[in-house]
Amino acid sequence: MRPFTRREALKQFATGFGMTGFAAAASIERNPWTPKASHFAPRAKHVIVVFLQGGLSQVDSFDYKPALDKYDGKPLPYETPRTEFATGNLMRSPFRFQKCGQSGIEVSEIFPHMGGIIDEFCIVRSMISDIPNHGPSVLMMNTGSVRAGRPSMGSWVVYGLGTENQNLPGFIVLTAGPRGGSDFGSAFLPAVYQGTLVPYDQPDPNRQIQYLANSRLNLTQQRAQLDLLRGLNQAYVDRLRGAPELETTIESMEVAFRMQTEAPEIFDTRKESPATLARYGEGGISRACITARRLVEKGVRFVQIVHAGWDHHTDIMGHKNTARDVDQPIAALVQDLKERGLLGETLVLVTSEFGRTPVINLGGFRTVHNGRDHNIYGFTVLMAGGGARPGAVYGATDDFGFKVARDPVHVHDLQATVLHLLGMDHERLTYQYAGRNFRLTDVEGRVVKDIIA
Repeated sequence: MRPFTRREALKQFATGFGMTGFAAAASIERNPWTPKASHFAPRAKHVIVVFLQGGLSQVDSFDYKPALDKYDGKPLPYETPRTEFATGNLMRSPFRFQKCGQSGIEVSEIFPHMGGIIDEFCIVRSMISDIPNHGPSVLMMNTGSVRAGRPSMGSWVVYGLGTENQNLPGFIVLTAGPRGGSDFGSAFLPAVYQGTLVPYDQPDPNRQIQYLANSRLNLTQQRAQLDLLRGLNQAYVDRLRGAPELETTIESMEVAFRMQTEAPEIFDTRKESPATLARYGEGGISRACITARRLVEKGVRFVQIVHAGWDHHTDIMGHKNTARDVDQPIAALVQDLKERGLLGETLVLVTSEFGRTPVINLGGFRTVHNGRDHNIYGFTVLMAGGGARPGAVYGATDDFGFKVARDPVHVHDLQATVLHLLGMDHERLTYQYAGRNFRLTDVEGRVVKDIIA
């Protein structure tokens, strides 16, 4: 006679009473997005990340350096840190700066709308990362590692906290085109926690989300089809006595079905008032910012907006165009959240994978050179709402904006602080894989308490 399995024992002993608790636990396991308790009282409930991919130049945006005007064209007075391409002498910013808000923070003329609400932001001017190359640095900012194969921050957050709206994914990535892979994946976390990619350059929500509109079957027919698939899959799971990946797939299919009733309404920004549409401006990134606000209103935990095109090696004047794309929508998003009473519980993070050098870029390109190379030694990140200290500046780079001179903040520190604002201890948010406990911040990271309100 073979021994009882644990499941069979719970069914047969004590008239099956043991299965009561087991069934409740199994229900939670089958719905991995169920809201979970945080480690301590959170300041924020949602996160919106605006990722300026390519490298926002801190010395041309939010880290004014008058010494660049004085020493324009002269050599850097210390050994140039390692960069990706050959670099030359110092180069002044072609953009004017002016003091903005009651805080008097200097902001570049290419960000007039964000300058108008600069008192809402906490500006961290002392960010550092590890490798001055796009691939590893994008991974570091999104996953806490320079190597592929680690879960993204959005995946960690939804794994740790679940999400409030069970009809929508807990982690949604709004992009202009096909992106993803390791940047927004769940890696060894269950697949249900990976980012759901939605293109923001398509105004019709039925075309934004693949297969959302099913012209062949009505909802009743789809429900019957899904119930049949669930029954077949669940029978196989029971025979295997547990199959986490298949169980996750079953739940993902349920969410995809439920999305058909809610997603078309939320993603259709055309239904906003003319005044709101005018406030955010035109273009895909404006639609993305409106959508992000609508998603957090509906309980989505983590939204990431990706705006590419900031890699200006040959001509830093390109920043004028990319800044024009995002300046008004980001400012409108922060203001809109505040007026709707959502900014206090929504952390808005504006970041790049790194900054740019104050010296001119020389190598690697055949065109004229008026641009800047990659800089991991001192760059800027902006935070608004969600418990971040408004109107504050933390840390500083040197006189030329190349290297951190005071209060360095590594990417791991930023991630630890984001988790802290969400009520999670970054050292306790772990997942066992390959024989050890992994976490977003690896074995590093500290909470930067001075940027918390």
